[in-house]
Amino acid sequence: MRKLRNCAHGSEALLFNAERLMRALQVTELTGPDGVRIVDVPEPSDAERVLVRVRAVGLSFPDVLRSKGLYQQQATPPYTLGGEAAGVVVAAPAGSGFAAGDRVAGTCAAGAAELALLDPKDAISLPETMSFEAGAALPLNYPTAILGLEIRARMRPGETILVHGAAGGTGTAATQIAKAAGCQVLAVVSSDEKERAALESGADVALRSDANWKDRALELTGGRGVDIVWDPVGGDRILDTMRALAPYGRWVVVGFTGGPVPSVPLNRVLLRNIDVVGSYIGGFLPLDPDNRRRLNSRLKELLAARQLHPLIGSKHTLEDGADALREIDARQAIGKVVLSVTQ
Repeated sequence: MRKLRNCAHGSEALLFNAERLMRALQVTELTGPDGVRIVDVPEPSDAERVLVRVRAVGLSFPDVLRSKGLYQQQATPPYTLGGEAAGVVVAAPAGSGFAAGDRVAGTCAAGAAELALLDPKDAISLPETMSFEAGAALPLNYPTAILGLEIRARMRPGETILVHGAAGGTGTAATQIAKAAGCQVLAVVSSDEKERAALESGADVALRSDANWKDRALELTGGRGVDIVWDPVGGDRILDTMRALAPYGRWVVVGFTGGPVPSVPLNRVLLRNIDVVGSYIGGFLPLDPDNRRRLNSRLKELLAARQLHPLIGSKHTLEDGADALREIDARQAIGKVVLSVTQ
């Protein structure tokens, strides 16, 4: 969209060069989804980044937290949401490995818009067989699962992984990463619909969060317990999570969708000989310039082997972005929530 702006200068009206505007989903005030709306903003431009015409945007729980001013890395409104985007390259810097017309997906700072900028190292080529919606589900959840399970928890073939929030975006990604490594997955879910989603994503067994999931996990492992717990939930589950772990088990803490950050009784960690492993991709990437390449290289391997099949739970338009955030905030989301961007 092109808009002309006038500016008064003394008695003379000057006509500035046309400024290209685009639609973007922005946080305008820190009141949660109610403070999120579509606005016109200048199109981005950076010769050192890949300019992408966005076709789909992935939303996640951090977007909800950002809309409330509760995320670890917080900006001052107004700012554009969307840390994951997929689309078609408009322009790319020389030597980036990308060219106009390429289908790509990647992480970005402001993906919920008609155009977005991707750092070349944060982008991957999108297979022709994969939809833009599925592509928008790749850049954050799957590297997060690779980091948490393969790097931080040192997952090994044949281990048993218990996945909390198994029907959500990170849960379904963690399930597929674990299955690709040859592990058994026990999925903790809260409803019949979420059980179907977890099993569709590859989980071996679904356990209900309201029906003694810990006892069932111990039963299925012959009383030994699971080797790894993937936990984006926290909340009041933490004691049973520790009880469900086998000796030398690893509890991967990914987030706290279950509410306030819980306190961990370290005496139980000591007595049970278990590890509490923090896994935060936002803190991992800056530690080494090579970390993003490591994660994306592994992501490309799994894509080439056709072992990743993002589960898209719901699709919304860019204009309905606030409703999509409400769905995530109400814990109703199944799989990945995506926004389709019409041009």
